[in-house]
Amino acid sequence: MTGSAKMGLGKRGSKTLGLALLVVLLTPLSQAMESEWPMTPMNPDLQNLPSLQNGWRLFTNYCLGCHSLKYQRYERTADDLGVPHDIVLEQLLFSGQKIGEQMTTAMDPEMAKNWFGAPPPDLTMVARLRGVDWLYNYLRTFYLDESRPFGVNNKVFPNVGMPNVLQELQGTQTTGCASAAEENCGELVLLEGSGQYTSEEFDQAVYDIVNFLYYTGEPSRLERHRTGVFVLLFLVILFVFTFLLGREYQKDVKH
Repeated sequence: MTGSAKMGLGKRGSKTLGLALLVVLLTPLSQAMESEWPMTPMNPDLQNLPSLQNGWRLFTNYCLGCHSLKYQRYERTADDLGVPHDIVLEQLLFSGQKIGEQMTTAMDPEMAKNWFGAPPPDLTMVARLRGVDWLYNYLRTFYLDESRPFGVNNKVFPNVGMPNVLQELQGTQTTGCASAAEENCGELVLLEGSGQYTSEEFDQAVYDIVNFLYYTGEPSRLERHRTGVFVLLFLVILFVFTFLLGREYQKDVKH
């Protein structure tokens, strides 16, 4: 066998091994993303700046303590979402970071591993990986489960190793029957008045968080949307002038 043939086999073998490893690594992830829970659809809106701003605020207050956004910078986010830098420095920067730095968490990875079994993942790309419908339903379906280490479980991600960080906003949610006539008692029942928000307010808060994470997954998408509006306006104006110019040419041809 020639040297070139050996090299070709080596390359093919490497590609085959690489594909096999990719399948092995992605299979558990795809299984974890599957859920039998009926998903409520969530439609993100990057033009809704108040939603994106509130989502950023909520993420900073309830999620950034454990989960980083290490591919996203405070300054870029503030400029994209129309938030003045002084407000960011006053209300969204708590760890002594500078506004030009990435959104990292102060949690020590080793301590996090001891507490949760593994360091909490970075969430910059989570909306692209999981999908907005999965995230939206995941954050809304935590319920009390005393058998779990943190006392809660999740309908979308069963046996999740994460506390319900939004419980003070949502309130206490359990599994049970909405009425005595119900036969299926696996549905979620919220104890009214146990949270700071009403059900509608909490759903909006979760929407805002997921909408913000949709933005962080591809920040340039927001700029493309804005640019697209100007491009469409330009094309409309160009069409009008082109149409009028075509009418003038037709007059010359007829005469």
